[in-house]
Amino acid sequence: MAESRGNSAASDLGRRELLACAAAFGSAFLARQGLVAGEEHSPAARPSETAAPKRYDMKKSINMWAFPYPDRWSLKQCFELAKEAGFDAVELNLGLEGELSVESKPAELAEIRKLAERIGIGISGICSFLFWPYPLTHNDPKRREKSFEFAIRMIEAAKLLGTENLLVVPGAVYAAWVDEFSPVPNDVCEQRSREAISRLIPIAEKAGVLLNLENIFVNGFLFSPQEMVSFVDSFNSPTVNIHFDTGNIMQYQFPEDWVPLLGKRIKNVHVKEWDKRVHEFNLNTFRLLLDGTTNWPAVLEALDKIGYRGYLTFEYFHPFAHYPEALIHQTSDALDRMLGRKV
Repeated sequence: MAESRGNSAASDLGRRELLACAAAFGSAFLARQGLVAGEEHSPAARPSETAAPKRYDMKKSINMWAFPYPDRWSLKQCFELAKEAGFDAVELNLGLEGELSVESKPAELAEIRKLAERIGIGISGICSFLFWPYPLTHNDPKRREKSFEFAIRMIEAAKLLGTENLLVVPGAVYAAWVDEFSPVPNDVCEQRSREAISRLIPIAEKAGVLLNLENIFVNGFLFSPQEMVSFVDSFNSPTVNIHFDTGNIMQYQFPEDWVPLLGKRIKNVHVKEWDKRVHEFNLNTFRLLLDGTTNWPAVLEALDKIGYRGYLTFEYFHPFAHYPEALIHQTSDALDRMLGRKV
């Protein structure tokens, strides 16, 4: 009787209503409410059957953008919480000014390294948003030179902070989120990027720092793994590698397909969650880990097969307005499950 009542109730809804609900909530959600027919499923799997297939020997890291720093928390508070939550390391971001910036003096950066060492948290790499307002490929020569100067400061900071990993945005044909961005022709973008990175290589080599180029689909540059491989290999330098970001390509492609092609060139990894059910791209589109459509088992297995044993760094741009520590603990728990550390 209950089944017939449910079917009757669903039949009262018009096709347009159901389509509108499906667009808003998804057909799987509506099926669980009994409003549309769902697929036949086997009995629910036990927790042990849903865990990662094996334990992956990779390290957990989190980018500092996930913390309410510097407006509400100090570096010490952030480092302590990351350690408490079970992270192996944090990824630091250099700003334009402030305690952790391209203006920081060597002694100040050395103190930050000592602070991390005292707390027992590693530094997985250096990142910076400055590559967007100051791209290495900007149309203004003065802006390009300023970007180059910032990149040198980042190399120096990486050395002082005790990490070999520097994320480098190689260039941008366009950046929709930068006001009055002047588009750069594709061939010009590649030429300028090649010139800038070639100038940075000897500086990075001397400092013992890797220039890890990040894949960013929406910068209009290096759209495919083949292009990425060709560009990186063209420098013929062990200093130029790849910082692979899972979320930056999820709008149209799949990270598990990139990993085998990029192979050993991958020296650092950002794990960003993406939901293909949301058809837009901006910094608000990225989600909490596991709340999206990324095939994480396939991504982890692909990384394992190429022998990757480095950091998986969660990158997220919006600290929680309330109880921000919850985001840190939730992310640590998700990574534990992805890595097979927890069932």
